[in-house]
This record gives sequence, structure tokens and C-alpha cells, in this order.
Amino acid sequence: MDRLQLLLLGFPVFLFFSDIVSIFSPPPTSPPIKPSPQHYHQPQSQSVPQVPDFAAVQGSQVRGSGHGNVVELKFCASCSYRGTAVNIKNMLEASFPGIEIILSNYPPAFPKRIASKAVPVAQVGLITIIVAGEHIFPRLGMVPPPWYYSLRANKFGALASTWLLGNFLQSSLQSSGAFEVYCNGELVFSKLTEQRFPGEIELRQLIANKLPAPAFGKNLDVVWS
Repeated sequence: MDRLQLLLLGFPVFLFFSDIVSIFSPPPTSPPIKPSPQHYHQPQSQSVPQVPDFAAVQGSQVRGSGHGNVVELKFCASCSYRGTAVNIKNMLEASFPGIEIILSNYPPAFPKRIASKAVPVAQVGLITIIVAGEHIFPRLGMVPPPWYYSLRANKFGALASTWLLGNFLQSSLQSSGAFEVYCNGELVFSKLTEQRFPGEIELRQLIANKLPAPAFGKNLDVVWS
């Protein structure tokens, strides 16, 4: 084999083994959810009624409206949805200060993942046959089939077509088309169900409905008591 044939064989083999390593490697763990810090007040020696600072109480509540809550955006990374996810992340962080946003990939179904890993194997096998079929078939005691001579007649076109079509098929199998939004572990929006992306106002309202009730009134009761 010349150098071009070695390159055409070696590169798909390298990609195949890298895919095998990636499918058996453990998925990245999500960062642990940090519990909200608890503030303890020293008991006062004298029960003197205190006048609440309404501006300070309201300001602290607004600044921490999302504190202690986690929103996870699971999207199809191979579908180029990361830009949309980042824009929504910035919008939610501005709307709910202190909220934690986690971006993660939403993988396709298990059969599609297995099929996507089988595509490189078929690519390598077909490229090997195209390049060295005249040595492979005699060793197997087989007569080269007619389609082999058709591929052999246009070797470069057959190799390019196998490489491009295989990559396209693999990319299609790895795509889930998902954009799922979870708030504190509860699904609030699903692109797989709605067949569309969420609007900013719509998603802001959905997240606000899942957040705990504001503690502004509770803080006033504690101050006055």
C-alpha cells in the first residue's frame, strides 16, 4: 500500500477506536447542588421592638430571588443548540439572581447510540475492501462480487462517498432534537413534546411558578415578633 492508502485506512480506524473509548467512558457528573447558607441570629438580651428596614428586606429578597434553586437545560449538543441554551441561561440568571443554571447534553435513545457506533465499523470495512479487496477476497476463498469492480473503477469517488455518507448518517443517529428544561428536578418544558423552543416570557413564567413563594411577608412577621 502507498501512503495515501495507509492514510485512508488509518484515519477511520483511529476515529473508530476513539468512538469505542467514548461510549464506554463514564458520563461527566453534574456539579453538586450547593445548599443555601443559613443565617442564625443571636438572641437579644432585651425584647425591644425593632422597626424593620423595608428597603433592606425587599432588596435582599430581590437580589436572592433565585438563590438555592437549580435549573437544568438539557439540549442536543450535535444539533447546534448550545447558542440557544447559553442565551436562555443568561436570561434566567438576569431574571432570577442567584439561581444556578446547568447545561448538559441530552443523548439520543440507546438503540440510536449503538447504531451510531456501528457506522464507523461499516465505514472502515467498506474502505478496506475498496483499497485492498484484490487481496482480501482471494484469502477468503471468494470471487470478488460485481459491485466491487464498480467501486474499484472509481476508487477515489467511492472512498469519498463512503466517508461523507457515513459521517452524515452517524451525525443523524447522534441527534436527539431535544431541548428540555428542568427546575429543581421537575420538567417544566419539553421541545420533544411541544416541537418548538420556549419563548423567553413563557419560560420565565414557568420557572417563576416553580420557585418557592417569596419570604418577604415571612421576614416581616419574624421582625415584628
